[in-house]
Amino acid sequence: MTYSYRTHGVCSQKITFSLENGIVSDVTFYGGCNGNLKGIAKLVDGMKAEDVIARIKGTTCGFKRTSCPDQLATALEEALKEG
Repeated sequence: MTYSYRTHGVCSQKITFSLENGIVSDVTFYGGCNGNLKGIAKLVDGMKAEDVIARIKGTTCGFKRTSCPDQLATALEEALKEG
């Protein structure tokens, strides 16, 4: 299933991704640090959502309390609750 998440407190405005049987794929960040976020999307492709969450939840960006990776973790948590 494809999910869309509106981010909060970061440069990217939205994240879309697919989640099938707990496996993450097709992650796209809209806005933000293009190269870094493309890299993160490739790194998490094919991983279990729980593993992605465990690795990136709580990551901060500068003085912000969150980051684009942290927002992806939040989006995945919400998707798992829906599923």
